[in-house]
Amino acid sequence: MERIVFVHGSVGNADLAWAAQGPLEERFQCVYVTRSGYPPRPPLERIDFEEQAAEVAAELRAGDHLVGHSYGGVVSLLAAARGPEVRSLTVSEPPAFGLARAVPAVEEFLSEIEHFRAGDPTPSEYLAFFLPLVGSALPIPDPLPPLLEQGARAALAERPPQEAVVPLDALAAAPFPKLVVSGGHSPAFDAVCDVLVRRLGAERAVLPGFGHSIARHPEFNAVVSDVVERAVS
Repeated sequence: MERIVFVHGSVGNADLAWAAQGPLEERFQCVYVTRSGYPPRPPLERIDFEEQAAEVAAELRAGDHLVGHSYGGVVSLLAAARGPEVRSLTVSEPPAFGLARAVPAVEEFLSEIEHFRAGDPTPSEYLAFFLPLVGSALPIPDPLPPLLEQGARAALAERPPQEAVVPLDALAAAPFPKLVVSGGHSPAFDAVCDVLVRRLGAERAVLPGFGHSIARHPEFNAVVSDVVERAVS
């Protein structure tokens, strides 16, 4: 049975981020990695994509299929270049904005985030700002449940993903297929995805209507299944 390793993004842990991927377990061995700093793991004052890439690479086995979303997509891009050789790599809207700093939409997006974070927001304030910014309609409870509060604090502790240096040449040279998925809702994320498709020779899938919460799209599982099956065959 093929093994798929999933790496979640910001705010939600693995259980929340990959809640819609249960049907894949009928055909594949699914491993949902909860990144350090996210519940139920202990909180961290600082979360670094480089350190987490090393953690994910250590979890990988040769021949795994790696799927990363958002910040976890950045982690997955780095892990795929340093760990055992994966059989396929799928990333959905990784905020590797350093790849597209010349794009006005990217600069505007980053400026908005940096200005807001400079005000030292509370976890609730951060969620109220960040979720609409990325097209999420998830309601924000008041007060925040402890798991969601820790997730928001973890997101605030993350090293800015635009600082990531993605090893494009190494990934492009790797023989495994690469798939980049976007939601068609953000020119900033689209710009990053465009660069990855061009530089990695990756395939592209666009799943609109769910904002940044692409894994909740009813076609996401089929897209992942397709790239896994084609990689094996």
